[in-house]
Amino acid sequence: MKQMNQTVAAEVEYIPLGEAAILVEFGKAINLEIHRKVKALADYLDNNSFCGMIEYVAAFSSITVFYDPLAVKRSNSRMKQVADQSAFEIVAAILKNLVDQLDCSTKNNPNIIEIPVCYGGEFGPDLEVVASHNQLDIDEVIHIHSSGEYLVYMIGFAPGFPYLGGLDERISTPRRQSPRTTIPARTVGIAGMQTGVYPIATPGGWQLIGRTPIELFRPKQHPPSLLQAGDLVKFKPISLQEYQEYEGESQ
Repeated sequence: MKQMNQTVAAEVEYIPLGEAAILVEFGKAINLEIHRKVKALADYLDNNSFCGMIEYVAAFSSITVFYDPLAVKRSNSRMKQVADQSAFEIVAAILKNLVDQLDCSTKNNPNIIEIPVCYGGEFGPDLEVVASHNQLDIDEVIHIHSSGEYLVYMIGFAPGFPYLGGLDERISTPRRQSPRTTIPARTVGIAGMQTGVYPIATPGGWQLIGRTPIELFRPKQHPPSLLQAGDLVKFKPISLQEYQEYEGESQ
């Protein structure tokens, strides 16, 4: 790890969430710079958890770290300088020290995941809505959507659901006014300036433009999510026949 820019470090907030969790907030915006800071801390904690840490949850611009207050106090009981500090104060100091030393300048080669998508028809009932909203024809929407390269900012909402950044503003479309009660698993959608894939059947309000035959959530595998924060996603248009062939091969 290298010394982080002092201005950057000063912007980080450490916020208690009850007695057993702390929010490390790197900012309010959703952008690549903040994502790299979140990813750098997450990667470090994956391999260097501190005594008492239970788990962490990474989001767009923050990481929530869950810990056992008793274990944290017990592991630091012999240190006079922290004897009178709360578990939160101890954990905040540990994380601040880590953040101050994070090296966010290194650009790792991300995993590039190609996801085949059968656009439109019963798989993408809102494809025409997206086209009409943006005064495009359907083929243009498909071309624009499949030409992009999308960064996985975080996994959330549902198991394996990727929040993807990088959507071309030419196909940006607001969420539906009335969410659907059930969206089939593996459906691709657009909401505002984001696109994503529903990994499991769930309610949702995104505009549905297609479906992939690829399973994004595989509970029996490790990790269960096909995509991880930091991955890059590319969508590949396929025909209905190709979709069915993909499904046949995976069974």
